[in-house]
Amino acid sequence: MLFLIFNVSQQIEIAYIIVIQAQFYTYIVLIFLELFKYKGIHHKYYSLHSKTYKWLMTIAIVFLIGNTTVLIRGIFEAANDFQKFPMLNLAIALFALAAASWFVLNTMRNPELFTRVNESLASAKQDSGNDTDAFQEEVEQLLGYMQANKPYLDETLTLHDLALKTEIPTKRLSILINQNIGKHFFDFINEYRIEESKRLLKESELTIQQIMYEVGFNSKSSFNTAFKKSTSLTPSAFRKLPA
Repeated sequence: MLFLIFNVSQQIEIAYIIVIQAQFYTYIVLIFLELFKYKGIHHKYYSLHSKTYKWLMTIAIVFLIGNTTVLIRGIFEAANDFQKFPMLNLAIALFALAAASWFVLNTMRNPELFTRVNESLASAKQDSGNDTDAFQEEVEQLLGYMQANKPYLDETLTLHDLALKTEIPTKRLSILINQNIGKHFFDFINEYRIEESKRLLKESELTIQQIMYEVGFNSKSSFNTAFKKSTSLTPSAFRKLPA
């Protein structure tokens, strides 16, 4: 509209649109990079997949689809002598309305989606020091606690929670798991959960869904993914194996 008011040439208008689109796609790439960084932080310090990450990723994808659709519409109109297509505009408007409604409903129903990852954990330097013997003792203390108390059965368990339970400082516990044991916190906890689920699959009559909750998972997809990663089998296939 502004271009029509000020009688700006079509070439300048197209150049302006190109610049705006280049900015948008630059921002969207940066957003995806930041989300992958967030996923790495959460994967390292928390024992469950982040709903917030999935929600933010979905929003970014919706915005990408929406803008790309508008861009395609613009190219289509330009290829047809800038003829307007009301049905196409209506479809885009309905998509925008549906996306906005979904966004509002999700924020109302799931306020926990705004929970932040503890960035102070992620910013801690991973300096292991020279006290190898002390680290080894603490590794044995940690593994002994895991076997005896089974804290991994708590689906909300975080690195900080485990540090409080084992009386090992959070930063030091992170070093123990990442450098001395060689696993991310997420994988470390899930390893115990999968072992417990394997035992229950063979020794109990609980359903697979009951076992999933029993061992600390709250998502069927994450349970199946972790189980298959560990055993190369689905839980149901594992249960059918001969004893």
